Amino acid sequence: MIHTINERVGRLRLWMKENGFSAFVFPSSDPHNSEYVADHWKSREWISGFSGSAGTAVVTLEHAALWTDSRYFIAAEKELKGTDFQLMKLRVEGTPSVTGWLASELCGYESAVVGVDGNVNSFTEVSSMEQELMTIGNITVRTDADPLAVLWTDRPVIPDNKVCLHPLEYAGETTASKIGRIREYLSGHGADGLLVTALDEIAWVLNLRGSDVHCNPVFVSYLLISPGKVTLYINNVKLPAGVRGYLAAEHIEVEPYEAVVEELRGYAGKSLLVDESAANYMLTTAVTFGKLCGGESPVATMKAVKNKVEQDSFRAAMLRDGIAVVKFLAWLKPAVEAGGQTEISLDERLTALRAEQPHFKGISFDTIVGYEAHGAIVHYEATPDTDVPVEPHGLVLIDSGAQYVDGTTDITRTIALGDLTDEQRRVYTLVLKGHLQLGMCRFPAGTCGSQIDAIAREPLWREGYNYMHGTGHGVGSYLNVHEGPHQIRMEWKPVPLQAGMTVTNEPGLYLEGKFGVRIENTLLVVPAETTAFGDFLKFETLTLAPIDTTPIVLDMLSVEEREWLNGYHRRVYESLSPHLTEGEKEWLRIATLSI
Repeated sequence: MIHTINERVGRLRLWMKENGFSAFVFPSSDPHNSEYVADHWKSREWISGFSGSAGTAVVTLEHAALWTDSRYFIAAEKELKGTDFQLMKLRVEGTPSVTGWLASELCGYESAVVGVDGNVNSFTEVSSMEQELMTIGNITVRTDADPLAVLWTDRPVIPDNKVCLHPLEYAGETTASKIGRIREYLSGHGADGLLVTALDEIAWVLNLRGSDVHCNPVFVSYLLISPGKVTLYINNVKLPAGVRGYLAAEHIEVEPYEAVVEELRGYAGKSLLVDESAANYMLTTAVTFGKLCGGESPVATMKAVKNKVEQDSFRAAMLRDGIAVVKFLAWLKPAVEAGGQTEISLDERLTALRAEQPHFKGISFDTIVGYEAHGAIVHYEATPDTDVPVEPHGLVLIDSGAQYVDGTTDITRTIALGDLTDEQRRVYTLVLKGHLQLGMCRFPAGTCGSQIDAIAREPLWREGYNYMHGTGHGVGSYLNVHEGPHQIRMEWKPVPLQAGMTVTNEPGLYLEGKFGVRIENTLLVVPAETTAFGDFLKFETLTLAPIDTTPIVLDMLSVEEREWLNGYHRRVYESLSPHLTEGEKEWLRIATLSI
């Protein structure tokens, strides 16, 4: 693979010389600014060999570098070893920005030109890069080329999988109602149209789902809401007769996927709202300047606030998911003690148990099973080359989730398989304290996730520990497992948490070369109370699965923390036990005993 990557970079440099480029930038996104993309758009992975979901690769005529965040530092070092690429660790002191590195690399060029594909970079990103490179290095940016259209000879095609209906019994709101709410928002923000580019937003508005992206039930398309009509831009072969009939009944026109650019050039309305931070550069610049209205899409927040039907559907999905997880946990230790289990076999067993549940549609992300040292690799995914035996001692970290037609799940449990060190017990308990403190949190309406992030970190900070990933992300309703715009994280994200939003609670600690601990539940924001100081919100824990109590250093937990955990475990047992065999029920009874 190393030889292949270096060969690809060599071919790219020849292409760059022939076409007048001094450097080329490869992001991780697609034309829809997706976090996870269809294989056709995995350009950064193809050119660098780095397989993580987040990162930017840059190749100059002499050097190459890849930027990624702390979730992937360990994995990226391994995947980039032996290639031309230097690892750049984002948010680590001393790491240059992409533009700063390019300016330094190209300072000796008389007329340097940096290439970015305008179809897979947002307008905001390209504009910022243009301004910075011109200011600090008099470097030009070109957006009109995709070298991999020539070099990637066996490139996968854009997927054309079939689209299906998402029934109203799970969606809880008609497409007509959603479009009406969107139009109402636009009228109050000086626009008469909206370009929707995010695939999960399109799926939500239209009450449709697809399978174009691994683990994400979305389909490649654009949606244009304009005065008097709504148009879906999609490859027509993707639409079965029933979906075409549904769209016609909803008065939604259908045009070819590629036709959106020409439509934007001739937009008939007065003012089109385009989220310049999400829409790609080529689409944004196609809109006549006087008709372009910049701003955030209202769809992301609308989608993030789940209606009552979606909330009840989430609870039903979590119940079935909890049944599968408990069946797995009851099987786990005896199977490990019997021998012959590996990280991959654990993954396969858990997925098979979920697949037995009604309404299962697949996993919501690639399962992470990290035994001992592999648990310290935040987004580790076992492969045949890295798979190791799982033995009856130490910790195994399992982060997994499923897609059901009525909800999306995301859960992490770190499980003691036998003897542990004092350090493992202490770290496990600190992570649990952070998890419990956030789960018990109450906060005023209008509070954003960044304001409560420290609640989960405080027990860890007090002992000199920290983790570099976010504490929580939104979860879609049979949609993407990572959903915004709200988050719980250290970086400032001012979007307030609202009743009806789902969000994860997943603090962790990772000791490289030793072990990792993460404990995660999915939460629902619900009303708490109203006082003289205003409305307050709290969290309802949706996930139903026991948290391993065997590694806990009991003296480190407060009375309040013990009471919350005991109450949660009572609810887990009461909810799941009627659906289990007698043996599984007895295992769960012991696993949820009060501490």
